[in-house]
Amino acid sequence: MTHLRFFGPAGEKAGTRVVEIPGDTVGELLEVARSRYGDGFAEVLARSRVWVNGKVAGPATPVHPDDEVAILPPVSGG
Repeated sequence: MTHLRFFGPAGEKAGTRVVEIPGDTVGELLEVARSRYGDGFAEVLARSRVWVNGKVAGPATPVHPDDEVAILPPVSGG
């Protein structure tokens, strides 16, 4: 299983900051997370960037059991 880390609003909507999810690609992981955490999470995810081991990733990016996938929503400041 791959470590999926949620930052900011993604973690708030998921109700957790770290979870392990099975999947072979980023897209598979995100589909499991969408179905597990619902519409509010999916809305945040639609505006978020995804990184695998510190590098920007897309849905087709492969993942391995020890990889760390981070969901980074946009940051607002003031």
